[in-house]
Amino acid sequence: MTPTSTDAIKTNLGQAGTHLKQAASDAGEAIRSAAGVAGEELKLGKANVKSDLADSALAGIAAAEHAGGAAREQVDALMDKGRDLIESAAELVRERPLASFGVAFAAGFIIAKLARSSDK
Repeated sequence: MTPTSTDAIKTNLGQAGTHLKQAASDAGEAIRSAAGVAGEELKLGKANVKSDLADSALAGIAAAEHAGGAAREQVDALMDKGRDLIESAAELVRERPLASFGVAFAAGFIIAKLARSSDK
């Protein structure tokens, strides 16, 4: 018996169905693989973000520590200047005691006058 056109159509449709099933299976596998790769990339990206944030926090802490050191240096410099001013004032008082007393008396008199005038 020779194969009929109907038999050929059935055979071809069967092969087409088999190929469609295989294509669907391959597509599903490709999607699962892509999702797995995307998940791994997401994990890697998340780890990189955490690492960058940790590095940023460490840099901020280091900057704060340096800022504290800089503030201490500034305070030390101001204290040294204050000591120098006190020493120079003390030296001036030792060299010219009467002039120093006169300036101190005049400054006290002016301050007292200003204080009394603000009470009115």
